Amino acid sequence: MDKIRIEAAVMILVAGIFFMTREVWAAAPGLHGFAEVDYGVKASDDHTKRDDFNLLEQRLQIKTTYFFEGDGYLAQKGSLVNFKGDFTVDEYFGGKTDFELREFNLSLTPYPFMDAKLGRQVLTWGTGDYLFINDMFPKDYESFYIGREDEYLKKPSDAVKVSFYPAPVNINFVMLPYFTPDTIATGDRLSFFDSFQGGIAGVNSDRHIVSPPFQLSNAEYALRLYRGIGSSEVAFYYFRGFDKMPGSYKDETTRQLYYERLDVYGASLQGPLCSGIGNLEFGYSSSREDSEGADRLIENSMLKTMAGYTKDLGNDFKAGFQYLYGQRLDYGNYIDNLLPGDFFRDEFHHVVTNRITKLYKNQTVSVSLFTFYSPSDRDGYIRPLAGYDITDQWKVTFGANLPWGEDDLTEFGQMKKNKNVFFRARYSF
Repeated sequence: MDKIRIEAAVMILVAGIFFMTREVWAAAPGLHGFAEVDYGVKASDDHTKRDDFNLLEQRLQIKTTYFFEGDGYLAQKGSLVNFKGDFTVDEYFGGKTDFELREFNLSLTPYPFMDAKLGRQVLTWGTGDYLFINDMFPKDYESFYIGREDEYLKKPSDAVKVSFYPAPVNINFVMLPYFTPDTIATGDRLSFFDSFQGGIAGVNSDRHIVSPPFQLSNAEYALRLYRGIGSSEVAFYYFRGFDKMPGSYKDETTRQLYYERLDVYGASLQGPLCSGIGNLEFGYSSSREDSEGADRLIENSMLKTMAGYTKDLGNDFKAGFQYLYGQRLDYGNYIDNLLPGDFFRDEFHHVVTNRITKLYKNQTVSVSLFTFYSPSDRDGYIRPLAGYDITDQWKVTFGANLPWGEDDLTEFGQMKKNKNVFFRARYSF
């Protein structure tokens, strides 16, 4: 642990030298970003690579936007090249250095009724707060559970996004040429429920996850139609691709899981409600490989509905609530085909969430509490957070990840050994 503290101190010193020479960076027009140190102390034994912490890293993010003019109509609108990249030193893996390209894309407006964005970008839609029904773009749940900034919950995708704005309805169309899965617990940094092990596993897990190969037939497509109705917005969604979670079994003998093919249909409504903002969202996930739900190895089709409400209560105090209902379809066929000793999934799933946020000291101090609770799974997740903007450049954040549950195989119950308390210090430039 002394070695880790020394290395962290050296990195902070290096960051300090960077800050003192920031005039050099200021000379580069449009160059922004931050330097950050993150540290998360474990509060439970999870049988992973380390017993003392699951987050200790230094991060430098650089982002910039370059505008250039075109010809004809493009001469009026121009085009943008967006770049955002993160350099990291990860002490959890012995000081491993890495670079993540989070954005590198070209944004242009070839016609008055059309926009396009080509390249690496972070995609998101839907109305949920930490709950996703029609947002089938990849997430990073490992980042979420160890205490990184919320922006890292969404993973970047290499995609083509085209938006049209005809009079009756707006259209977003996204094509993703290859599959990008969610980043989930794998046992090295976070423990999880491993059905092959019969319980919560860490480094002892030997399961294998098979991703779809890169080929034209495996490209994914997403479509969103939306328009405003008064002060509200109604949207319809369609997605054709793969589940981002490996929830189906490819081969039990070799302990292989895979990502099944899905079609997802949905709709949402969001707008003013009783001096606050209300939202409704619906989604139907159709299993293209097991439409009758009779194959015990493949996840069934699902129906999900969510309702939410957020209200500003005054004095910089805001509260929000959500309720999610999920139903596994063709459940009778699923149960009838289970074998003795199989772990079975419930037919119904209920989740209630609550977010409370309060600002102090001219909005420089923020305190928030987000809670998940599932009465059907008898599990939950508590996520307190406090941040202080010391100056316009410096910010410190303290928080905790506290999942719990009675059973090992539920969504939050399997994460109960990953409790931690974390700290982040960020300098923005």
